[in-house]
Amino acid sequence: MPGLLLAGWLAAVPASIAGPSIDAAVFDDPAASGPVITENVHARLLAERSSVAPGGALDLALVLDIRPHWHTYWRNPGDSGEPPRIRWHLPDGVTAGPIRWPLPEPIPVGPLVNYGYSGRAVHLVALSVPAGWPAGEPVRVAAEATWLVCDEACIPERGHFELTLATAIDPSAGPSHVHTVRLFESARERLPRAGVVAATLDRGEDALTLRVPAAALPGRIDEVYFFPYEWGLVSHAAGQGWTLSDVDGADVLSLDLVPGEVAASAPATGLLKIRGGGADIGLRIDAGTKPGARPGDDAAKALPALPQTSGAGVVRGLALALGFALLGGLLLNLMPCVFPVLAIKALGLAGQGGARFRARALHGLAYASGVLVFFLGLGLLLLVLRAAGTAVGWGFQLQSPLFVTLMAYLFLVLGMSLAGAFTLGTSLMGIGGGTDQQTGHKGAFATGALAALVAAPCTAPFMGAALGYAMTVPWPGALAVVLALGLGMALPFLLLASWPRLARALPRPGPWMETLKQALAFPMFATAAWLLWVLAVQSGPSGLARALTGALVLAFALWVQERTRTARAPWPRVGAGAAVLGLAAALWLGVGAMQATGDRTDAGTVSRPAAARSALAAEPYSAAKLAAARADGRPVFVNMTAAWCITCLVNERVALRRAAVARAFAEQDVLYLKGDWTNRDAAITDYLAGFGRNGVPIYVFYPPGGEPRVLPQVLTETVVLDRIGAG
Repeated sequence: MPGLLLAGWLAAVPASIAGPSIDAAVFDDPAASGPVITENVHARLLAERSSVAPGGALDLALVLDIRPHWHTYWRNPGDSGEPPRIRWHLPDGVTAGPIRWPLPEPIPVGPLVNYGYSGRAVHLVALSVPAGWPAGEPVRVAAEATWLVCDEACIPERGHFELTLATAIDPSAGPSHVHTVRLFESARERLPRAGVVAATLDRGEDALTLRVPAAALPGRIDEVYFFPYEWGLVSHAAGQGWTLSDVDGADVLSLDLVPGEVAASAPATGLLKIRGGGADIGLRIDAGTKPGARPGDDAAKALPALPQTSGAGVVRGLALALGFALLGGLLLNLMPCVFPVLAIKALGLAGQGGARFRARALHGLAYASGVLVFFLGLGLLLLVLRAAGTAVGWGFQLQSPLFVTLMAYLFLVLGMSLAGAFTLGTSLMGIGGGTDQQTGHKGAFATGALAALVAAPCTAPFMGAALGYAMTVPWPGALAVVLALGLGMALPFLLLASWPRLARALPRPGPWMETLKQALAFPMFATAAWLLWVLAVQSGPSGLARALTGALVLAFALWVQERTRTARAPWPRVGAGAAVLGLAAALWLGVGAMQATGDRTDAGTVSRPAAARSALAAEPYSAAKLAAARADGRPVFVNMTAAWCITCLVNERVALRRAAVARAFAEQDVLYLKGDWTNRDAAITDYLAGFGRNGVPIYVFYPPGGEPRVLPQVLTETVVLDRIGAG
């Protein structure tokens, strides 16, 4: 490679005899190796903590403090140079992952441009300890690292590093030094974002055009630079012009690149570094074209356009996202996942027949407040988790078996209360009757929060693009989008409660309401049964058995409490104690359901129940399978689903399980890849992020030699056949 020849020639040039003037503080830290000090670099190996748990993991960092005006290199060094490499010497079973490269800088060197780092470069590596490692036995880590450091001359250097980590069941020692905490926090901020953005690359003879959907970009863009992963795709020293424009109805960021020496065959992958408002972010890019192929249409056509530029563009993008969120919230009321709570809402509306306008309006506002408060809390939690580096998406709460179990308990309790098995109290169930307006408003608020709780994992049309946008903008804009979603969901009930003409159509309260209330218990029981099925997919028979036992204990305890509530002393206290003990036992069993392994499906695989439901022969999704099929020119249909996503299950029943769809897939030799997001799976989270999405479902068809086409979130047999037939 020309870059390597140039690096070898430069290595023969004498180095400056001046010593380094760098920030080369060596921490007095048991989690740090001894330093390796050369004329140009101070290097050390540092662990995030001084101890690790068996079966756990932590980050190591190869830290290079570099002499002023000198530099080291990124994974693709550009026109010349070599990246750092690490050779590990680890105990049996202990593994080290690949280097996670921080965002590089273009470094001009005469007529050339290299990619690398100056000042300080921190290379993170994940270290994993096997579960069978004896607690108390230290883990000894050794590494041989090599790097090339250059200015006018290039000097190959190396270092040997050793450190010892303690092991404990609870590695509570934490970071050993305040500087260590800051170093690792800063290093993670310099990493690219999670996820891979689906883009397109138009390969011409004299020019390359990289197009990135605007929906995947941050809110403000001041500078853009593309760093290819492989040498030879672009001319590193050439300028890179960029524009934000409308391409066939979709807002797209277009970069004009000059082809490199092997542009026709080099992979169209790389890192897009974006500077906005003084901050840098990095997006992993996969243009998804076969070498030498010209895409027939742009991937951005498949995405709802959410333009995100600086200045007025931010307002325009935010306004569109708010509109999508409001519309998605309205449609959320029609999604199957919200139907059970419509029963409680219907009872509340029936109880408002004949009420005064002020009472109805306050009732509607209380319901809307419950919805908005829940969505606000969920949005804040999601943003905090993502800021902490956790790969989570919309509906993440139902990826927890404990949360699913508690939800099943909640709907069981609601159903028993509606059926009259015990008295839950007026705070929640007061929506159905009674004259106490304050109690009714509390019940309306609780009902709104409950409706939002059940609806949160669902993804209605227009929601996916809006939520994907929300995860790329600052917190105020993100929370505004989430609140617009909640407002859209609450709006129909708010109008029904406050519009006089509609209110006059409501039936008057009467004895019939008790019969209706008891009948509405059965949708609650149905929801509890569905949640227990989700738990069976997540935790297997063992987890399901624990949760069912907990439900039985809880139901019996509440029945005892109800039977003793009006009895003579001391029976009411006995009943209350039984209720408390029953609740504690149910929670304990719920935690056990979360910890059960049973036949729980592994991350990234299609569960046996999920696979059995589909008439199509699905293979578990993996990026490698998708890439291999694309390279072979085979059409691919990707279905990202989850057992707790009722919209996903309905789509499979009404569209994907149809015989005509199965025949069409077989005739066209379509590879059907199915990703199961029932449990948390970083690979699926990355895939969703690549399309600017934050939750399931998402359906993507890859025609042979063409670009991915995203299908609607609500499928029909005709939609699927038309879309794959268009390929």
